Amino acid sequence: MPPLAPTLELVIARYQEDLRWLKKVPSAIRLTILNKGDSPPLPEGLWIRQVDRQGMPLGRRGKICEGPCEGVSVTGLPNVGREAHSYLRHLTDRYDSLADVTLFCQGHPFDHAPDFHIRLQALVSGGEFPDPFLWYGFLEETDDPLGRRLFVPWSKNPERRELPTGGLFQELFLEKSPEFFHFRGGAQFAVLKSAVLGRSRAFYRKALELTEAVPDAAHCFERFWDRVFGAPVIDPARLGPDGVNYLKRIRRLMTP
Repeated sequence: MPPLAPTLELVIARYQEDLRWLKKVPSAIRLTILNKGDSPPLPEGLWIRQVDRQGMPLGRRGKICEGPCEGVSVTGLPNVGREAHSYLRHLTDRYDSLADVTLFCQGHPFDHAPDFHIRLQALVSGGEFPDPFLWYGFLEETDDPLGRRLFVPWSKNPERRELPTGGLFQELFLEKSPEFFHFRGGAQFAVLKSAVLGRSRAFYRKALELTEAVPDAAHCFERFWDRVFGAPVIDPARLGPDGVNYLKRIRRLMTP
């Protein structure tokens, strides 16, 4: 008898985003929507799960989600802590009932991971698997414990405030902060259940409390999600001299 396929769950941290893209998610992946904001998470009359396990369209054999929909759950959350708060709520609430593989993404994952649908297909088909952690995104970056490399000069940080990544890391992990954090921008990833359970539920509760208490905590977590579940997975030796590695061709960055 062949081994059972791993259970897969996609956790979407939503704030007002249009989720019609979910209709392309393979039906082998359970959907959990953690919804913040006032707009309905599923557009009225949405044909949901209208693809088969290989991602092929099923046309009108799909099902309209007018109420509870098989393989889909929606939980409303207070609008605090950005996606890190949503992810950690899932980890604390579902600690005893996690899928074999949990994927975490934002409500519109494609800005940071334009190949997100392709990666989902690869996971379902067995062409890709977290071991035990897998970043999603096309840009590997480097930041320091105060965010001076990336966060301080960021265009969405006009106040030029620093980021308390190092201090938050030390408070959560009870160890000295690393000199640099290497990560893929966007805070989107897949992780094995066994890696999640490598830490206690109390650890995730503490992390959740930090997202509520520390300003910009979500940006700090974005820089070290891999360390939450084990060792860092990006080898800094493969990054360029500026600490960046582009994993797709970006026309504006290409030399003429």
